[in-house]
Amino acid sequence: MQEAFSDSVTATSWLRDAHDWIHRRAEDAGLRLAGPIDQRRVRPWSTQLVAPTDRGPIWFKANCPSMRFEAALHRRLAALSPADVPPPLAVDEDRGWILTADRGATLGDDHPPTVEDWSGVVGRVAGLQRLVADDGEAMLATGLPDCSPASVADRFEQMVERLSDLADDHPAHLTASQRRALLERASQVEDAADTLAASTLPVTLQHGDVHPWNAFLDGRLLDFGDAQWAHAVEVLDVPYGWVVSNSDLPWERILQAWGAVWSDVVGPRELRTLFEASQYTHAVNRSATWWGCLLHATSAEWQEWGEAPRHHLMRIIEA
Repeated sequence: MQEAFSDSVTATSWLRDAHDWIHRRAEDAGLRLAGPIDQRRVRPWSTQLVAPTDRGPIWFKANCPSMRFEAALHRRLAALSPADVPPPLAVDEDRGWILTADRGATLGDDHPPTVEDWSGVVGRVAGLQRLVADDGEAMLATGLPDCSPASVADRFEQMVERLSDLADDHPAHLTASQRRALLERASQVEDAADTLAASTLPVTLQHGDVHPWNAFLDGRLLDFGDAQWAHAVEVLDVPYGWVVSNSDLPWERILQAWGAVWSDVVGPRELRTLFEASQYTHAVNRSATWWGCLLHATSAEWQEWGEAPRHHLMRIIEA
């Protein structure tokens, strides 16, 4: 049985290697460490370490196997658009390690986001999506998962069967009635995927987790571990869920801000249709992301987060 990710990254030998790498890469960047390295956070999908230096803290991140692509993806995006993605100090693509300078507070750390804040974030995301839409081969070469509309129907079937086959007491288990309810929606999932595939908006980078703590105050973006190569409009699903669940902000204005970047490609009426279709495809793709990042979880971690793959797949019933 493979060692759980959180166990491996808290082991003495792994931490020694990570500390050595941080020291070497910091020196390469002209920085001098000024205190002990702190393992700030451990999750089934990633761990973050913080190292104080003579020029402020630096952040180290290591991802679980399914999200290991983030280091290479971040480096690629930063090279293409440093105005949107802060360039890393160092990257180890094989191990999925990344070292970055501290960028200060995130939007969520500073204040409750306003409509203007959200409009700025989704507008920046849309601009980055347009920039990389023709760079698919290089994006996928980083290991970024291909979740394009043409792949959704098969992924839906795989996820339904995968979760149905789990033990009855597993937190992600689909009951027989849930399985039937989902399979009754299979044609709607296929129709939604076909609608997106036929649209004028492209398949491109889908950040996967756009929320107030994944955008710095200067507007630049972070945390691409949930990213996918998917239909452009799917990137709005997480912001939509956050806005309607945590505020009374007018979603329509935020949707319009994202659409304004694509106004020469898609009109407001079609955009709404595409956004509705994306509720089906994103539910499938998000479920698959959660499944992948929990494959190397401990039993306790499965109990804490294991409902997520089923929860997101069941959103198809509500779409």
